[in-house]
Amino acid sequence: MSENTPLIGRLSDGQSKKSIPWSQRLHHFTWSNYEVTMSTGALATLIGQQSYKFPGNDAIGWFFALSNVILLVVFTAFIAYRFSSVPGSLARSLHHPHESFFFGAFFVSLALVIYCIDLYAVPICGDWLLKVVEVLYWTYAAVVGLVAIFQYHVIFDRVKLPVTNALPAWILPVYPFLMLGVVGSAILKNQPSTAGLPIFVGSIAFQGLGWTVAYFILTIYVTRLINSDLPSPPKRPAMFVAVGPASYTVNTFVALGMQAPKHIPRGFLGIDSISVGDVFKAVAVAIGIFMWLIGFWFSALSTVSVLLSAKDSHFTLNWWAFIFPNVGLVTALLQISEALDLPSVQMICTGVTAVLTLLWVFCAVMHIRAIVQKEVLWPGQDEDMEDINGEPEGLDEDGNDDDDNHA
Repeated sequence: MSENTPLIGRLSDGQSKKSIPWSQRLHHFTWSNYEVTMSTGALATLIGQQSYKFPGNDAIGWFFALSNVILLVVFTAFIAYRFSSVPGSLARSLHHPHESFFFGAFFVSLALVIYCIDLYAVPICGDWLLKVVEVLYWTYAAVVGLVAIFQYHVIFDRVKLPVTNALPAWILPVYPFLMLGVVGSAILKNQPSTAGLPIFVGSIAFQGLGWTVAYFILTIYVTRLINSDLPSPPKRPAMFVAVGPASYTVNTFVALGMQAPKHIPRGFLGIDSISVGDVFKAVAVAIGIFMWLIGFWFSALSTVSVLLSAKDSHFTLNWWAFIFPNVGLVTALLQISEALDLPSVQMICTGVTAVLTLLWVFCAVMHIRAIVQKEVLWPGQDEDMEDINGEPEGLDEDGNDDDDNHA
């Protein structure tokens, strides 16, 4: 078999696991691997925002921020190798009923790089980097706007999945818009008022699209939970993705509210009698408090489901969903506690941040172990799984997903 010939499906009885070189294992490097960079970048942003910094806090934050950039470059090289060495694999990845949803994970990872640049590098480099961040923000918004339109068009037009198999991962193509609001609200702390107001307004609009589409899909997901079985044990960590939309929306509104008095000018909307910025601040914090428990409920529900099925589970890339969405939940609570001046809650957030950091280490160890034991980056084990006819594995003869076969 030629080295450039993709291995699809599961191994035949006559094939040995030792017979596949790394060059062919990388043919199964899928978009879902960017869940790693999503989690790494998100954790870097949470560590960098701590009200109560634990020993080595800044150094650990820098470690995760730089690791995220390195991993993003390496992963992009790996997936570029896959697409260049296997003709047609890029198109197949964007039409695949499972892998295609993770295309958005790549762009979420880019958003977190911008976030980390503003959080870690701007205080060192000064004003010139502020302009770079502003340009990157608006460029990113234009690109992910096209992604959200055309990726969902492909999914709606080419991919037919039953509602009984709905997962929160279906939100991922629009997840970059959830991050646009978060990044916009974060960079406003350093942006001048001349650049701040357009970013302020844009963040509200972008978050509106992200939350609304996510709400539609979460409705389908909850319908699946009511009418069908829970996801199979290896898939249940993916349930945590449902935590993100509410959590990052809370993050956006509370952070925007705290910046509103600075960036909303007097007389905005023709209102001179009161400060529109102060009013927005009060309303935004109230919205944040109102919505935070939605994210917590999804997190608690997912935790119970994962714990009850832990003995039947094994590592998949879905495990990285333990971190990224819950980082959003903790960050949102940290924003609320700072707005309401609640030191005790801020200390709790610091403790949970330490737990999430240890959980990242655990997932990284299990991920490396899975690679060594050929549980990922292996035919039939990743999100690109196909049978010998080129059809996605895990679909029965009626086109329904077989949860037990698909990790």
